[in-house]
Amino acid sequence: MLADLHTHSRASDGALEPRELLLRAAAAGVDMLAITDHDTVAGIAALPEHLPGRTRLVPGVELSANWNNVCVHVVGLAIDTSAAQLHTGLQRQRIIRSERATQIAAKLEQAGFRGVRKVRPQPGSEYIGRPDFARYLVNSNQIKDSKTAFKKYLGRGKIGDVRHSWPDLQEAIGWIRSAGGIAVLAHPAKYKLSNLRLEELCKAFVADGGQALEVISGVQQPNLTERLARLANRYNLYASGGSDFHAPDQPWAELGRVQALPASCRPVWELW
Repeated sequence: MLADLHTHSRASDGALEPRELLLRAAAAGVDMLAITDHDTVAGIAALPEHLPGRTRLVPGVELSANWNNVCVHVVGLAIDTSAAQLHTGLQRQRIIRSERATQIAAKLEQAGFRGVRKVRPQPGSEYIGRPDFARYLVNSNQIKDSKTAFKKYLGRGKIGDVRHSWPDLQEAIGWIRSAGGIAVLAHPAKYKLSNLRLEELCKAFVADGGQALEVISGVQQPNLTERLARLANRYNLYASGGSDFHAPDQPWAELGRVQALPASCRPVWELW
């Protein structure tokens, strides 16, 4: 079975409408697809009740959270998108993101860019993110391409990388669990933590109610997959995998291009 359990639509920072995302997944042979937009379930709500094709849709979300001053992401799978506590949490996330967008615009103005306060979300999205600022800077001929925008101004540690007050890890996991979902620690290798710190994060994640680890995230080296599989088993976590798809022009995160989970792992879908 080909499962892609981490993808993004235009409802957050993806390039495709939710229906386009679903159709592309079906064309890629994906049997099980989770749409996990950042801090919103609007993309899932935009889909028709009866879906075309054989691809099974798993309702999901990706929440930003704070652990020891590190921003980590928690994917929620098989959630009830109408759950009240989850919606309260998502409303709080929207407020945080709105405040963050205002701060990013101010920082970019200080760096000499024009008109950044006029940036608006892309159609179908609920918030302004860094990709929206990058798109504006390219379209207004102030930056040559999006890659340059992130490398110099919007990437980690740059002037547009604004810190914000995400909920703590336990609270974010609680929102997912309150919606009947499975909490998955997303792309653990991307946090650039030492082995010891990653072990500490996994311990905290389990203690706070986390249930699974994203063993595979996009195209990655086999040795990393093996390392994360061992980590999942060490902490009795189920294993998940996804492309982290955002746009068709990113081959390292192409929809459906997900390795099979190692045989030593317990697939997260056993939980539903």
